[in-house]
Amino acid sequence: MSTKNFLQVGDKAPDFSAVAVYEQEFKQVKLSNYLGKYVILLFYPLDFTFVCPTEIIAFSEVYDQIYSLNAEILGISVDSEYCHLAWMQLDRESGGVGDLKYPLVSDLSKQISLSYNVLNNEGKSLRGLFIIDHLGIIQHVLVNNLDFGRSVAETLRTLQAIQYVQSNPDEVCPANWQPGNATIKNSPSDSKEYFKAI
Repeated sequence: MSTKNFLQVGDKAPDFSAVAVYEQEFKQVKLSNYLGKYVILLFYPLDFTFVCPTEIIAFSEVYDQIYSLNAEILGISVDSEYCHLAWMQLDRESGGVGDLKYPLVSDLSKQISLSYNVLNNEGKSLRGLFIIDHLGIIQHVLVNNLDFGRSVAETLRTLQAIQYVQSNPDEVCPANWQPGNATIKNSPSDSKEYFKAI
């Protein structure tokens, strides 16, 4: 399926409403209800596969840290809510994901994946990761093919960098920036202080 949707950083995140599974229950999730918080949208190909559970579990394991940064996670695939529930009810040693700290959204219609331009020709979602800010604006986009997973640590670092520069608009974060590291003043003359120190 092809699309002419060229979503970019700086665009308003397309809203959606869909059924999700959270705490072994079905619930309706609407992206716009998360305004005021940062949201990590975590698209993945399919439940009951190989790389997907490693990512889904890894993000659940750092959920408390992400939540402490005023952020939420929504996992999204083209599976049904019933498939999500079965996957959560299966223990991790048997290929399931067990209890998760965030919802898994059903995109059975594939409209969410299509609107975020991550639906491939086989009808699966690519490994798309979107960080949406508290105003509903896309600040980061990463899309992998199906065969390799994403870095939870880099996602966390990127979220922290986004929040830092939004809180400090006269500063920018250099390569490999980590919280507490030096930043660069956003002007030709003041930026020299950073480069003198490296």
